[in-house]
Amino acid sequence: MTTPMTPSRGRERVLARVRAALADVTETPDDVEVPRSYNVTRSFDAVETLVDRLVDYKARVGVIQADALPDGVAAAVRGRRVAAPAGVPDAWLGGADVIRDEPPPTPYDLDQVDLVVTGCAVAIAETGTIVLDGGADQGRRALTLVPDHHVCVIRADQIVRTVAEAFRRLDPARPLTWISGPSATSDIELDRVEGVHGPRTLDVLIAAATGQPGERKV
Repeated sequence: MTTPMTPSRGRERVLARVRAALADVTETPDDVEVPRSYNVTRSFDAVETLVDRLVDYKARVGVIQADALPDGVAAAVRGRRVAAPAGVPDAWLGGADVIRDEPPPTPYDLDQVDLVVTGCAVAIAETGTIVLDGGADQGRRALTLVPDHHVCVIRADQIVRTVAEAFRRLDPARPLTWISGPSATSDIELDRVEGVHGPRTLDVLIAAATGQPGERKV
C-alpha cells in the first residue's frame, strides 16, 4: 500500500494564505484584498548585479557616465540603419540612418534595419530582466521583436533590486515586455538557438549616476 505524501510546509503556508485571502469571498470576489507584503530587502549593488546577470544571459553591457550617454549611443549606431520610437532623443542617433515609428513601419521594413534603439521602463537587478511598457522611448512591441539587434538604454534610477519593486513601478494595464538577454530557446536535444522569438543580439548601455564608476564595458 502506498503511503500518501505529506504536503510540504511551504505548500501549506501558501495554501493558508490563499484561504485567508478568500475567507470573506461571496459570489463576487472582486472586493477581496490580497496581501502584497513581499520581501524586498536586498543589500547587493544593483548596477553591478544587473551587469553580471545580463552578461550571464549573453547580453553585451556597457556602463558610462550619464553625461556621456548621447555620445555612447551615437557611437554604437553610427553608419547603421536604425529604427527608433518617437521618444528616443535625436542626440542618441547622430550619424545613423533613422526610421522613426511615425508612421509605423511595416514588419518587412523593420526586418531591413540593422538594429533598434530604445529606453526601458525598469530593469531588475536580481533577475537580470529589462521591462518595456510601450512608453515614448520604447514604442510598440514590433520594434523590439522584429529587428535582429536591440540596443537598450537604462538609466541608473530605473534599476531596482527585486521583481516586487518592479511591479510597484509598473502599470499592469500597459503592454509589458520582459527581456532577459537575447532571444533564445532550446530544442528537444537542448541545443540553444538564438533569435527565434526576438533579437539574437542585445546590447545594454547603463547610464551610471554621479559617483558611480563609468566607462565599464563587458
